[in-house]
Amino acid sequence: MILYFSGTGNSEYAAKRIGRSMGEEALDLFQRIRKNNYSRIYSEKPWIVVTPTYAWRIPRILEKWIEKTQLAGNKDIYFVMTCGDNIGNAGRYVKALCDKKGMNYLECMEIIMPENYIALFTTPTKEQAAVIIEKAEAEIDKAISYIKSGTPFPKRRISLIDKMSSGVVNDLFYPVFVHAKKFYVTDDCISCGLCEKLCPLGNIHLADGKPQWGNQCTHCMACICRCPKEAIEYGRHSRGLPRYTCPK
Repeated sequence: MILYFSGTGNSEYAAKRIGRSMGEEALDLFQRIRKNNYSRIYSEKPWIVVTPTYAWRIPRILEKWIEKTQLAGNKDIYFVMTCGDNIGNAGRYVKALCDKKGMNYLECMEIIMPENYIALFTTPTKEQAAVIIEKAEAEIDKAISYIKSGTPFPKRRISLIDKMSSGVVNDLFYPVFVHAKKFYVTDDCISCGLCEKLCPLGNIHLADGKPQWGNQCTHCMACICRCPKEAIEYGRHSRGLPRYTCPK
């Protein structure tokens, strides 16, 4: 069974590509995560989790969901991780999670996709994004071939920088950077409410038709990147940057 979480569409695209090739439907975890639904799921086939990379590890909200949800049936589990650069030493922490759940960890596959983290990095133009996605297709096909053959993904060579990025940097990143304090809305807002519906943590509420952010945020960038009027900004950094959502 294919499970995916996606803020701006990269992981959704990869999950559905894998699903079409294998004749399986990809299950969007958005509502389950938003509603704290940890009910049992069963699959006779290996589990394939497709996820974005947040600070060189899987998102903490997804990690929490996996930890609390019984994945019954098949014990084999693959992780396909989309990222803007690399996944660091994410596999170490995913393996620990799988070991805790009694799952057979079959490694992580890194899929480089267009950068969506507009809060900190530069997002690509449509033309740049198209080139990156085209290159990613071959890596997605590789992931599919390993899954179909039932063999683990190749182990990544881990550097000291990878260990630091997924370790101490990730530990510092969440308390220092992952908050909603810098989000604000401009006069271009049309009060459509899409941002409120898109937030996987229910952290956005409309007040007088305008979004207000609470204290829970995972920095998925869905609200800012999917706003139809580009009316949401993140401090000064996002001003003038293209909003990215996967065109496919």
